[in-house]
Amino acid sequence: MAAKMACAKSAQATFVFVVATGMLFEGVFEVNKLVIDGGIPLSGEIAVHGAKNSSLPLLAATILSGGECVLHNCPALSDVDAACKILSYLGCGIRREGSTVTVNTENLSHFDVPDDLMQEMRSSIVFLGAIAARLGRVRISFPGGCDLGARPIDLHLSALRQLGLDIREEHGYLNCVSDGRLKGSNISLSFPSVGATENIILAAATARGQTVINNAAQEPEIVDLAEFLNRCGAKIYGAGKSRIWIDGVETLYGSEHKVIPDRIVAVTYLCCAAVTGGEVQLLHTRPDDIGSVLPVLEEMGCMIRCSDDTIFLKAPKRLNGGGTIRTMPYPGFPTDAQAPLMALSTLSDSTTVFVENIFENRFRHAGELIRMGANIRTEGKIAVVQGVPSLYGASVQATDLRGGAALIIAGLAAQGKTIISNMCHVQRGYEDIEGNLKAMGAQVYWTD
Repeated sequence: MAAKMACAKSAQATFVFVVATGMLFEGVFEVNKLVIDGGIPLSGEIAVHGAKNSSLPLLAATILSGGECVLHNCPALSDVDAACKILSYLGCGIRREGSTVTVNTENLSHFDVPDDLMQEMRSSIVFLGAIAARLGRVRISFPGGCDLGARPIDLHLSALRQLGLDIREEHGYLNCVSDGRLKGSNISLSFPSVGATENIILAAATARGQTVINNAAQEPEIVDLAEFLNRCGAKIYGAGKSRIWIDGVETLYGSEHKVIPDRIVAVTYLCCAAVTGGEVQLLHTRPDDIGSVLPVLEEMGCMIRCSDDTIFLKAPKRLNGGGTIRTMPYPGFPTDAQAPLMALSTLSDSTTVFVENIFENRFRHAGELIRMGANIRTEGKIAVVQGVPSLYGASVQATDLRGGAALIIAGLAAQGKTIISNMCHVQRGYEDIEGNLKAMGAQVYWTD
């Protein structure tokens, strides 16, 4: 519901608010339609911006420092803007200069997050652990964001309770309080949840004693968060593995950090070039972070060359099928890459089977791809895609962030004009996607 309300805004939404420092932070995000005249092979270079899924927990982590933190390579996205608005409401000073965001949390004063700010993004729950650790009390509502089906926060709440946080659910709100500093604990997750792992790390960084996370998420974003907190004086070991140790420290201090490149943005632009029979050179990226995706693209016939921070892809005239693709927690195939690869597979010469093991509503984009001529059958967590000779432009709606990216990929290869509405979803995770596509030769433009 919250996502639908966000997309019901006028053609241009401008968010302006005054931060604690007295300076102005302003973000302008288009929420109108994107038009694509497809059928043009794309070619060019793209610099991959900072990771959305890393920037959000990093911004929450600044709360723990009690001072000034500087985050470089922080993308201008509506989700990042929402996180900055939460920090501003809490009493922090925020300043953006290009891709650098400076946060001063010295005057943090509020322990609550208003419902309208929580509803702007699902990742807002990551503020729970940080506020609890800093102030000892929190009042927030349940988060909003893309409707991907059940995304329970039970793991978050159970873990934080083990750290000594008293949590009461009342009328859609979480009222949380601790008796002094949180206390370290041995926590075993039933599923390697990224969000729960982040919340535990944030809460445990300044807890009394040692915390051990068993079956922790291993995503690169977890490593990025731990490295930033360690720069702030935390003692976190094992990030990127299934067991993480955290020796709580009494206080943290401000620091400077560069956000890692966005691995899903990298996958998306690789798919944009591949689906059109083109080629692309990605700059400022980390090939190892998408090590489960690159072999699939090679199996589909793409030629790929990698260096430390670049990826070059050259596509064949006709793609092969991708076989069977199963989404799994990292280092497995990422659920966020499933929709872009599905769009790519619609124009392959054989069948690709997708098994979605993370979210039950992650095939909503399939119906929109079918409107463009794709041959897709879904049942439960299985989607079977039989490649077709061509797709055709149509009026479609982005159902969520990655589903919207899939429609862009399909539209780039489709014959005729594709009009994608609800682009506010896509702007949650892709900075200047129109400009980047134009730089590769695509015919795209905004319209009301």
